[in-house]
Amino acid sequence: MRVGVDGYNLAMPHGTGIATYGAMLARTLRAGGHRVDGVFGLDVAGPAEQRETLFYDQLARPQLWRRRRKGPRRALAVLAAARGMTAVAVPRDTVDTRALDDRTAMFDSLWSCPHLFERAHAYFHATGRFVRLRLASPPDVMHWTYPVPITLMGARNVYTLHDLVPLRLPFATLDEKRHYRALVAACAARADAICTVSETSAADIAELLRVAPERIVNTYQVSAMEPALLGEPAATAAAAVEATFGLPYQGYFLYFGAIEPKKNIGRLIEAYLSLGTDTPLVIVAGRAWQSEAELVLLPRADDLGSPRHTHLERRVIQIDYLPRHLLMRLLRGARALAFPSLYEGFGLPVHEAMLLGVPVLASTTGALREVAGGAALLVDPYDVDAIAAGLRALDDDPTRRADLAARGRRQAALFSAERYAAALDSLYARARGAA
Repeated sequence: MRVGVDGYNLAMPHGTGIATYGAMLARTLRAGGHRVDGVFGLDVAGPAEQRETLFYDQLARPQLWRRRRKGPRRALAVLAAARGMTAVAVPRDTVDTRALDDRTAMFDSLWSCPHLFERAHAYFHATGRFVRLRLASPPDVMHWTYPVPITLMGARNVYTLHDLVPLRLPFATLDEKRHYRALVAACAARADAICTVSETSAADIAELLRVAPERIVNTYQVSAMEPALLGEPAATAAAAVEATFGLPYQGYFLYFGAIEPKKNIGRLIEAYLSLGTDTPLVIVAGRAWQSEAELVLLPRADDLGSPRHTHLERRVIQIDYLPRHLLMRLLRGARALAFPSLYEGFGLPVHEAMLLGVPVLASTTGALREVAGGAALLVDPYDVDAIAAGLRALDDDPTRRADLAARGRRQAALFSAERYAAALDSLYARARGAA
């Protein structure tokens, strides 16, 4: 069948965990023989012969949307959304797209509607209603990978609710909580089927949104891991990590993800610094909302040259961003992944580390216990001493690391591409059979 997958997060320059999810969803569907349509919100308005150029220009550097438009311009945007919006086909015959294949090559066809997602959110905020989107030839199922207030006309609509962290940990996100609850509740009510990525999230959706459990399908997730990296000899991996990053193979702890309250970076750094170990902690994450509070123990730019900075720069290494292939290379060479997040709907970094045979320190909260099974060292994420003890155990005991690495590979294999594809087929069958 034909399945539409939105490009909401795929159009972000540095991507997100949801972008990875969308890309793997589309790749899995194509591998299963389905035709996949990508639905984007880039501004391709104008003559048809310019659409492809405009699409890829904005995919590389999306235009900013003034979210807080007021007065006549906001009213016009809301009025336009009220009439419904139309996505147009984007040709694929002129632009050399190889540099952006990781965001578009998985789609059989591309569609785009100018500022679709921004206007839909503005319309929902003003009216509490969903935008009706039209395509000249809609797919059988439209899979929205994120809660967005849009319904594709002529298709069954599926919405993925990855987690309900803004309701479980309201202090840990910037969402306006009344608006967020209204949006996810509306997505759940309108969905022909609700997709989620763990039993933990499924239980939260049923409890907090009062959704009948039979309307929720847990598909879990799957990771995009290069086969060459999975089977790479240790000596080759060690040489690559040393040459690329100047770090010893299995000689550093790694955290990657966002720097935000739910990720618990502040407690991780405090626990790590208490060890007095020579094994550095590498953090791949940009400074963002509330990052100053999380990174208070790290030096600021105005500390350069101070004794405090000299002391810490040898122990904590922060990298704002790495493209995925370099990030996975860095993960492959880590002594352990340190991921004591307060709450996750799935926890993709944990799965990716286990796939690569990297030992994992994770949390007893959220879905991480479920995803890690018995293959990770689990700690109370609110207890700095417990995090420190876990890091020390992984730092000092190579036998334990080897055991966790072996068990991790077996646990990660449970979340296979074949299992994921079968779960998606069940999800869409549920959606197509909805009354």
